[in-house]
Amino acid sequence: MPTTAPAFADATASDSALRRFLHGLPGVDAVGLEARAASLGTRSIKTTAKAYAIDLAISMIDLTTLEGADTPGKVRALAAKAVHPDPTDRTAPRTAAVCVYPDMAATAVAALAGSGVKVASVATAFPAGRAALDVKLADVRDAVAAGADEIDMVIDRGAFLSGRYLKVYEEILAVKAECGSARLKVIFETGELSTYDNIRRASWLGMLAGADFIKTSTGKVAVNATPANTLLMLEAVRDFRAQTGVQIGVKPAGGIRTSKDAIKFLVLVNETAGEDWLDNHWFRFGASSLLNDLLMQRQKLSTGRYSGPDYVTVD
Repeated sequence: MPTTAPAFADATASDSALRRFLHGLPGVDAVGLEARAASLGTRSIKTTAKAYAIDLAISMIDLTTLEGADTPGKVRALAAKAVHPDPTDRTAPRTAAVCVYPDMAATAVAALAGSGVKVASVATAFPAGRAALDVKLADVRDAVAAGADEIDMVIDRGAFLSGRYLKVYEEILAVKAECGSARLKVIFETGELSTYDNIRRASWLGMLAGADFIKTSTGKVAVNATPANTLLMLEAVRDFRAQTGVQIGVKPAGGIRTSKDAIKFLVLVNETAGEDWLDNHWFRFGASSLLNDLLMQRQKLSTGRYSGPDYVTVD
């Protein structure tokens, strides 16, 4: 993918040009945005469609462990769950990816070899992003060298919030250059951006810099993915493709825990960006506990009863 879509080359020519472009984007009608997100969340999903949606949601999960206590054994167990989420039912789809820290990427790659499940690795001093650029790039190189298929980077929120947009843009470009064939997910930490206007600006900034995905959050702060901020990002990728022909993925992360929640997000995708995004190449859930509820609901649909609390493993 080109570093900047040709239609917007002038917008990134200088710091002042980038500022003019981002601040020239239409302001967000917060009331209207939240009302539309709430309205789409009330759509009734019937049994057959619900079964399809549950399997689709499972296939879109980045099964994640990002803790200081992570061990190779825990990563291997998570990889096994990603390949066979329900050991009692081999018809359950695989998850899209397993997401780990860079030092665990090689373990995940070995455990998932030949499975088709991707290995994603957070990088760039995740989750705070408070490190020098050379340290961040080394973090990315380590993950790519270990075999990661995808890199999840965090933007410098301090630079963004102080209006140093070109610094953020150039950092994304530098990370993208280190990714090689790995796809790049750019995390905004929407809970720290404070306003919907900032989320819209960050979405366009990430896309202009070559993001393959734009991602709401790290899952490490109080406010993570919400229907409203995800709807806003879906509008951004829809409009970006309309103007450039380039399709960008979206990944809400953090706080999505139930099948009901996941289905609401899938409705947002279908009604806002369209069916082209209803595929795990273009839409992901950053979640782990979500998978357990999806499996419980899937079993309920197939048998007519809920299983006990030990039906699925607790991550």
